[in-house]
Amino acid sequence: QVQLVESGGGLVQAGDSLRLSCAASGRTYNIYGMGWFRQAPGKEREFVAATSWSTGSTYYADTVKGRFTMSRDNAKNTVYLQANNLKPEDTAVYYCAAKTSWRGSYDSIAAYSSWGQGTQVTVSS
Repeated sequence: QVQLVESGGGLVQAGDSLRLSCAASGRTYNIYGMGWFRQAPGKEREFVAATSWSTGSTYYADTVKGRFTMSRDNAKNTVYLQANNLKPEDTAVYYCAAKTSWRGSYDSIAAYSSWGQGTQVTVSS
């Protein structure tokens, strides 16, 4: 099992930036990929970004492409989400997730076996 702990959320104004972090522990050798998802009040959880643990390839939702950047530090078993030019519609709880199998696409919630508790990001207009 992989344990995940997110940090870095907060209250910011539109146009500001935040960097979210997600530290993995436990059976990190099983990690195939890592992803960020978010869930706004009254909405379903949605894909934000993901990265391959071995190659570093990254994938983004169209809604954040060009504004958000996901990176990883394998030595620290940590991934980051740099969120720039934040908009009120980015307000959500952001979750980090670990993918421990090649099965399933990076943007699919079902492909991830471990989830963090989430960190709140609130963007005021």
